[in-house]
Amino acid sequence: MSRAVLLPSDEHPITVEPTGGRVVVRVGGKVVADSRNALTLQESTYPAVQYIPMADVDQSVLRPTETSTYCPFKGDASYYSVETSDGQTVDDVIWTYEKPHPAMAEIAGHVAFYADRADITIEPAA
Repeated sequence: MSRAVLLPSDEHPITVEPTGGRVVVRVGGKVVADSRNALTLQESTYPAVQYIPMADVDQSVLRPTETSTYCPFKGDASYYSVETSDGQTVDDVIWTYEKPHPAMAEIAGHVAFYADRADITIEPAA
């Protein structure tokens, strides 16, 4: 089965730019990501999303899940849950496009967090 691959356009714009500050992400009160190299992805009318390099994420708390989704603009997404310091698991809080479509190649090697499951703080560049 073939899936549609779409390119950003005037009707559905997608931009990716350096955030230009420090992004800190907490899950269950624990810092799980701290980056000065995040990217801000703005897709159409959706809220902007911070994509953080995997190297800036505490990978010891990540648990891969079986969840996957498909975006015709970005490709196949895989998901991670986070195990908090109190032993709780926040399911599917992170998604990543390990091999995004060529038009979105900039987000390869980055992860994003659901804003309703994580506390995402952006500190402006000094």
